[in-house]
Amino acid sequence: MTQGYFISFEGGEGAGKSTQIRRLAERLEAAGHDVVVTREPGGSPGAEAIRELLVNGAADRWSPVTETLLMYAARRDHVERVIRPALAQGQIVLCDRFADSTRAYQGAGGDAPASLIAALEDHVLGGTVPNLTLILDLPAETGLKRAEARGGAARFESKGLAFHQRLRAGYLEIARREPERCVVIDADAELDRVTAAIAEAVAQRLDLR
Repeated sequence: MTQGYFISFEGGEGAGKSTQIRRLAERLEAAGHDVVVTREPGGSPGAEAIRELLVNGAADRWSPVTETLLMYAARRDHVERVIRPALAQGQIVLCDRFADSTRAYQGAGGDAPASLIAALEDHVLGGTVPNLTLILDLPAETGLKRAEARGGAARFESKGLAFHQRLRAGYLEIARREPERCVVIDADAELDRVTAAIAEAVAQRLDLR
């Protein structure tokens, strides 16, 4: 059986990932592909239980290092129970956040040691990485206004503008270092233009027929 494709969506609060994942899933399914839509933190029953610890409570509930460990506990369960089995069955996995979120949120935003994050990536992911990562980029101020208007992960939103500016810079640095995997999408554009840019990036990078 053909190995599937793994596409992750990244970006700060209010970037519109959920909408764009839904649109891409509909497009791929209409073309006859078998698609799995999932998210992080979460995506499996065990990981969803850990998610509740991460997204609720005061901004300083966990230190960046503790957050990193919780994220990777959830991610391991998600990878084992959802992502790897789907890829092995030839499905296309669309994931709302993956390992780059830890690099950006806990690393660039929270100053968790890069060496710790790299070690966890190596041991926990075991080579399971996205074929393509779409980074939906927009100014932190704009994203926070959107997130506030819709209601959302209030704990991370409440970390303040400077935090969100650092994580945006972190995402752009990831894209700069790994251009073969990452595509930066202007998420400040009109909704249909964002959708079209994502469709073009997928068509250019992945052999989906």
